[in-house]
Amino acid sequence: MTHLLRLGLLAGLVALAGLSTAASAQILPAYGEDRAGTAGFQFLEVPVDPRGAALGGTAVATASDASALFWNPALAARGGRTQAMAATLSYFADISMNYAAVTQQVGAFTIGGHVQTLDSGDMAVTTEFSGPQGTGQSFRYLGVVGGLSVSQALTDLFSYGVTAKVARESAADVAMTVPLLDLGVHYNVGSTGASIGVAIRNFGLNGEASGEIERPTVDGGTVIEDEFEDLVPPTTFMLGIGYDVIRSAEHDLTVAGQLTNPNDNAEQFNVGAEYVWNDLLSLRGGYRFGVEEATTPTLGFGIDVPGLGERSIRADYAFEQFERLGPTHRIGVSLQF
Repeated sequence: MTHLLRLGLLAGLVALAGLSTAASAQILPAYGEDRAGTAGFQFLEVPVDPRGAALGGTAVATASDASALFWNPALAARGGRTQAMAATLSYFADISMNYAAVTQQVGAFTIGGHVQTLDSGDMAVTTEFSGPQGTGQSFRYLGVVGGLSVSQALTDLFSYGVTAKVARESAADVAMTVPLLDLGVHYNVGSTGASIGVAIRNFGLNGEASGEIERPTVDGGTVIEDEFEDLVPPTTFMLGIGYDVIRSAEHDLTVAGQLTNPNDNAEQFNVGAEYVWNDLLSLRGGYRFGVEEATTPTLGFGIDVPGLGERSIRADYAFEQFERLGPTHRIGVSLQF
């Protein structure tokens, strides 16, 4: 009976992936063309950890390190007593993104903290009058978010987590700060090898900008812009399923599927798989359906340092190719003990 249940769960993942390729595969209401570009703080939607990115973003039910604070804070309660990680993303146009997180078990709870930044570097100021050579001035965009998390495993099967965080983005002399919440639950389906993760990320109030920008006018004068529209945070609902196809002393194979419904774009369905050999080498791949630029699979690997007993150190890498924007590279180091 257990074997039949496992086959049924695996078939369900495959069926969901097939449905997602059809134009009518919207499980939740979505009006992507109408909603695109309606939310701010876009850097909050970009995963920086190599493992989650290599799996096609299917980590809401399977994150196994401190990256859980990005995907689903409930998963932080499933790790070791102490977990830490640092990761960096080489993004488009020399933009860099960095992430650091740590979790610590304290009694019945797991406490964690994380910081994520995106820095554009210096960019030339151009106007409709200066042409592409610019005005000789420069500015930079900086996005920063920091959060504190609390999670608890109520049973061997069920855990929950909450993250309170503050996000700030600034460009030139204009800045915006907003408080946000992440909420998540995780459930292991008995001994079937399946798990379910549900999370709502970046839930909060609209952001209100402050500052001013000097703008040239046609007659050669300048005006000061100091009134700006409020921006909605990029709230995202995620529902994921992970399934252990193989779990042995030498070989582990996990497959996952995830439904992602952002408030500022169309619904997506992601699939991913991870093969682990002897707890030393991890090979990963994934695909994101419903993302216009993502036309090729995501790929990555991880290497564990052997001989550390209950402690573990893992180095990870992920590659993702976008059709017009080009490739991205993520590297990271995870510690668990």
